[in-house]
Amino acid sequence: MTAESDYDYRKIDALIHSRLRLAILTVLMNVEESEFSFLRDKVNATDGNLSANLRRLEDSGIIQTTKTYSGRRPITYYRITDAGRKSFIRYVEHLERLLDR
Repeated sequence: MTAESDYDYRKIDALIHSRLRLAILTVLMNVEESEFSFLRDKVNATDGNLSANLRRLEDSGIIQTTKTYSGRRPITYYRITDAGRKSFIRYVEHLERLLDR
């Protein structure tokens, strides 16, 4: 592999590279779990946009969802999976290598 191929944009994890998904994962890397409204407020997203991106991360196995109730109010918690944590670390390490050149 040549040094030039290290800059190949296709090697950047597109799932994580989305601005909103990157923000979501950054929050989840720093907490044990997060409730939907906490995430929404931290990343400054609309409910619909956050929900769609969380679903995409969940479908890929990067995060897991736990649904519960507080009285009659449904609450959804999100946490990053071990595989998601590894993917995030690989993503950050790849960017660091690009920036160190």
